[in-house]
Amino acid sequence: MRLEVEGLEVAYGPVRALHGVSLWVDPGEIVAVIGANGAGKSTLLRAISGLLRPRAGRIWFDGQEITGWPPERIVARGLVHIPERRQLFASMSVEDNLRLGAYLRLRRGERKGVEEDLERVYEIFPRLKERRRQLAGTLSGGEQQMLAIGRGLMARPRMLLLDEPSLGLAPLLVRELFRIIVALREQGLTLLLVEQNARQALRVADRAYVMETGRIVREGPAAALLKDPALQVAYLGGPAPCRIPEPPSAEVLSYARLTRAAAPGDATVGEHGNRGDDAGG
Repeated sequence: MRLEVEGLEVAYGPVRALHGVSLWVDPGEIVAVIGANGAGKSTLLRAISGLLRPRAGRIWFDGQEITGWPPERIVARGLVHIPERRQLFASMSVEDNLRLGAYLRLRRGERKGVEEDLERVYEIFPRLKERRRQLAGTLSGGEQQMLAIGRGLMARPRMLLLDEPSLGLAPLLVRELFRIIVALREQGLTLLLVEQNARQALRVADRAYVMETGRIVREGPAAALLKDPALQVAYLGGPAPCRIPEPPSAEVLSYARLTRAAAPGDATVGEHGNRGDDAGG
């Protein structure tokens, strides 16, 4: 169930968004793709899941080439994309959104399996069970992200493509979300994770790729990238390299000599070095 991407190129009209991107994800891994806004991370996932047609390059999943397949065929193969900003059906209930994730399975008559998976999703996300009749659009941001992941799980995926799952969430919810991501891997799922929160992504990932302007510029074990000084400065909020201060200018040195020459507490020296009048006039 390996995912392989080779030489992928994608363009929006005349603008090239991906330039020969290649990567791979082995079964049971969490692989992170990090980078700044506009680096091409979300475009990469859209091309893999069939939402965008590549201009060049090839994609294989589980030994079969899926380049150019329609999204529903890719989902049926077990590769499920959970998009950025959740993209839920706001006017439908939580449970109806979850059932829509199993649409292809219901068409195949897998009703019993769908009901079993619905209960499994409620075990992973108890809050969703409490709000099963509530409209999706009235949920909090964290609850909507739970629902988006739950809807993806209802397709019974073998691999999840997660696009910016922590976007807009409070720090406490971000930690809970990444705990769930690790738990899903422990249950047998493979995950390709696109995330701007580079520090959290690298903490849970096995390997990672760094994207800049549509290209892979770094790759390696996540633990090694987490300690990389250049990445710490660029993406992890680490300290910038120390700079040796420049020597003071002649003007600064001259002013320092004047202030040292003035006696401490001498009230007769004004702000501009002029003598002031006595307080008594």
